[in-house]
Amino acid sequence: MFTGLIEAVGEVIEAQRTTSGQRLRVKTDLSSELSPGDSLAVNGVCLTVTLSEAGVIYADVGPETARITTLGSLQRGRLVNLERSMRADARIGGHFVQGHVDGTGTIEEIRQEADAHWLTISFPTGLAPYLIRKGSVAVDGVSLTVAGLGESHFDVMIIPFTWAHTAMRTLKAAERINLECDMIGKYVARSLELTGIDSVRSRKAH
Repeated sequence: MFTGLIEAVGEVIEAQRTTSGQRLRVKTDLSSELSPGDSLAVNGVCLTVTLSEAGVIYADVGPETARITTLGSLQRGRLVNLERSMRADARIGGHFVQGHVDGTGTIEEIRQEADAHWLTISFPTGLAPYLIRKGSVAVDGVSLTVAGLGESHFDVMIIPFTWAHTAMRTLKAAERINLECDMIGKYVARSLELTGIDSVRSRKAH
């Protein structure tokens, strides 16, 4: 479990294809605080640290994870958002993030307003029931608020601190990003489904 508050920005120094998927080697100052078996969210994807040594961590990415997230396309030199799993005695400053990506979106537009930045992100239609205006969404692991919502896209505003202290500052238009919708919303939608209520049809009817 994570919070969507990024602790560090790492640099991919190797993304090696293997018979079982992909092996990542990431340069990060968090290496001294991580041990084999620890969970680490990399751009919002929960991975298991397999090795930690001076300034570097290793993690394996399975074939399915490589297919349904952006991790399969990571290349050397790419900056990534990193967050260790949350502690039970810590404050939750973002929202509950599982590190289980629901799908990938596409950056449609990046625009600046004063010192802040707006992102317009398109999303797969299957995620529509889980996105609400002023609700929470994790974008590449960053906990953000949905400021505007359309049928196939949403807007988020990135404050200067987040822009400067995450890998969001490296994003460009047309890039794919990892999306994880709010866990509570997914449970509500599933409950409605089990009771025979189609949340998508119900939303359109109103």
